[in-house]
Formats: sequence, structure tokens, C-alpha cells
Amino acid sequence: MTDTAEHFTKSSKAVSLISIGSRRMPLAHLPLHISERKILLGLSDVSMLNVALALVLRLRMGAPFSWRIVLVRPQWFILLTLLWLLFGPAFDAYSLRTSRLPGSILCIVKPALLTLFTYLLIPYVTPYLLPSRLTTGMFVVLSLGLLSLSRALYALILAQPPFQRRALIVGAGRAGRTIVQAIRKNACTEYQLIGYIDDDPAKQGESIEGLPVLGTSRDLIPLTRASNVSEVILAITHLHKISPNLLQAILDCQRSGFRITFMPDLYEQITGKLPVEHIGYNLQALLPSEGSSTARLYAGLKRSMDIAISLVGLVILGLLLPFIALAIRFDSPGPIFYAQWRVGKGGKTFRLFKLRTMILGAEREGEAVWTEREDSRVTRVGRILRATHIDELPQFINVLKGEMSIVGPRPERPEFVAKLEKLIPFYQLRHSVRPGMAGWGLVNQGYGSSFEDALIKLEYDLYYIKHQSIYFDLLILLRTLEEMLLFRGR
Repeated sequence: MTDTAEHFTKSSKAVSLISIGSRRMPLAHLPLHISERKILLGLSDVSMLNVALALVLRLRMGAPFSWRIVLVRPQWFILLTLLWLLFGPAFDAYSLRTSRLPGSILCIVKPALLTLFTYLLIPYVTPYLLPSRLTTGMFVVLSLGLLSLSRALYALILAQPPFQRRALIVGAGRAGRTIVQAIRKNACTEYQLIGYIDDDPAKQGESIEGLPVLGTSRDLIPLTRASNVSEVILAITHLHKISPNLLQAILDCQRSGFRITFMPDLYEQITGKLPVEHIGYNLQALLPSEGSSTARLYAGLKRSMDIAISLVGLVILGLLLPFIALAIRFDSPGPIFYAQWRVGKGGKTFRLFKLRTMILGAEREGEAVWTEREDSRVTRVGRILRATHIDELPQFINVLKGEMSIVGPRPERPEFVAKLEKLIPFYQLRHSVRPGMAGWGLVNQGYGSSFEDALIKLEYDLYYIKHQSIYFDLLILLRTLEEMLLFRGR
């Protein structure tokens, strides 16, 4: 055993100790996967909401506080659960970044209030609580109180070392540094990072991102055993270039029962993005895994949703258009509508329709220019239209024509696409689906005004393409609706 392994043998134990009074009691190491944590948190949230409802029914309506009420009126509790499962994930109630106090409590306020008020406004399939202000207030206060208590206990207990995953990172290069930064930003209470393994002699003994390089591939098995590691993160971009010694060490880890996690898989799980610069030739990390029958069903449902929402959206546009047209014309001379070439599915270009929000001649001689925050070319009315996304309403025409979808990556201009495809790996994959009016990259990163913004937005967009579903589309639409109501458009 190496000196490094001996050091970790002395400093690490297979069990943790907690103090109760003057006694120290052993607590088994029970590392939880991220998916297990989210399931526990989801079950806890749903339980607290339903307990709050049962308590209100007992205190205000005399119903029995037992499972009998669930059996007698199951729709009351099922609907409350479904609403939370829609609003909770849509508004970041399960983001790992908010798993610590006080973020763990603050993040449930918005989805909880939306869930409760929507529930109270639905007639016939919910209990008759709304006419009584005391009953309504009790329901809201109990729900928020029990949810907050549950979240506080989660943050205090599951953030303790016995429940954290002790991880050793194989690879101290860019991929290794990227995953360390991502874990510290998004999952610092879920992981304990031990250090790196790297075969580069120049990195031995160095500290990278505050973590030591502990040894080479020869030390992998001794270190995992000595330091009670529960996960080995393989942070090597070009796996086809892996050395035989390291490959054998990784296989030995797998055979010994240690969990092997690929950096791209962990990165997308904790960030909601794909690390396009660290995937290498691993196309499996990019492409959807659904079967053709599921894909066809989703495509049919999505197209039906596109048509239905577009028809409603065009009716709304028709009602608003006279007032918007007058405001645009009085604020700045020029046309009401604006058309611009964009790149769509399969790389085909199409004319995207918008309400005009900029002054005439905003681009000299047609030269494509990024739109920036506080852009001086945007008119006063244009700022309002952009903040509420009302300027995008004419794109319902593009959706009906099949050039766009309601949800998908935002379409870029051909001039930008030609440059970005040369600079960013896998950029062309954005064009494997119809572009959208709303998108995962848009709600997380905004429209972007630089190469760096385009890279981050691509990571979000590729995550959407890989995991797209009707449920995911609904979550994105809810986030987009929030941006519109809060005037957070660009």
C-alpha cells in the first residue's frame, strides 16, 4: 500500500460517529444517489401536502384523520399530488443547488402557493374549502409549514457525511476540473470529493481546484478501499485513448463493487446540461434512448399540442394587435411586423415572423449583430414587447406551418450558425428537431449575446433534445409563462 493510501486509512473510517450527550454512537455510511435523494424529497413533499389537507378536513369539516378519508375521496389527494408534481419541478423545487438551508425552504414557496391556489380554484373534484377564509388560510399555512419542516429536516440530516457520496476523480485535466466546479456549485451537500487520480507525472502532488492529485492508476484500488470511496468519477474526454493500466484499474474497481460514473452522465444529472466539450466520441451521451414507437407517439402528441396552442395564440394576437400596432407606429416609424431568416430542422432556412421592436436600420447593410441587454437599438415599446415575449406571438404562424414548434431550441440566424458550427462541437445537433418559441436553453440562459452564451445555451438545448417529453415541454412552458408575467424577457 502506498503512503497516500496509508494516510487515508488513518483518516477515514467505514462508519461515522455522532454525539448524543457524552456518548459517541456509530452511524453506518449510507451514501445516497442523486435520484434516491430526489425520490425521498418528492415523497416527503407529497406526504406533507396531503397531511396538511387531511388536517384541514379534520379540523374544519370534521372528517376522520385516517386513511379512510383517502379511500372515500381519493380524487382530492390525487389531484393535489399531480399539481405538485407539475409545479414543483417546473419551479426548481428539486434543484440540487437549493438543497441547503435556507434555499431548501425558500424554493418551495412559489410552487407550493401555485399548487394550493390552483387546487382551491378547481371545482367539483376538490373539497369545498375556498368560501371560508379561515379554512383557506389554514390550508395554506399548514401546507407551507409542514413543507418547510420537511425540507429543513432533509437539509440538516441528509447533508451529513454518512449520507454523502465520497468520490475519487480519475483525470485531473479540463474534464476533471469541470466536474469539480459543477459539483461544488450544484451538489456540494451530496458529494465529498477526495481528490484526483492521474497518470501525468507533472501533476503528482499538485493541488487542482483545491483537491490533491493522490496518485496514478496503480493507486486507484488501494485508495478507493482505504478512503471508503463510494463512487469513482471517470473524467476523461477521449476514452478511446485510455492507457491499458488505467483501463485495468477501472475494471478492477468495477469488479470490486465500486460504482463507476462517467463525467458527462453526472454533469447532466446535476446541471441539466450536456458538457459538449467533454463528450469526445461518446455519441451515447448525446442521443435520445427512446424507441421508435415512443418517439412517434411523442411527435404526434407534440404536433397536436403545437396546433392547438398556436390557434389559441393567434386569436390572442388578433385581439391585441390593433393596440400593439398603434403603439409601435407612434413610438417609431416603420412596419409593424418584421421577418428574418433563421435555421430550422435539418438545417433548412425559413422566414421567422416577429413584431418589430427595433429602430429601422438597426443593422448596417444587413450585417448580423448579437442583441445585447439594454441594446440602444430597441425602441421603448419594443422593450415592453420583449420583456413580456409578446413580440414572439406572430411565430404561431411559423408553428402552424410546421417550421417551428411551441417548445424547442431557439432558431439562430444563418450567419451565426455558420460561425458557431465551426467553433462549438455538436452544434449542428440543434437542428435535429424543430426550433421552438420557448426552450430549455432560453429559460435557463436567455437569448445570449456572445460565443460563451451560445455554448452554454447549446448545452441546455442538447439536454432537452436528449430528454424531450410532453412532461418536459409542460415544465418549460410554465417557466416561460412565469418569465412573461414577471417581465423577465430580454
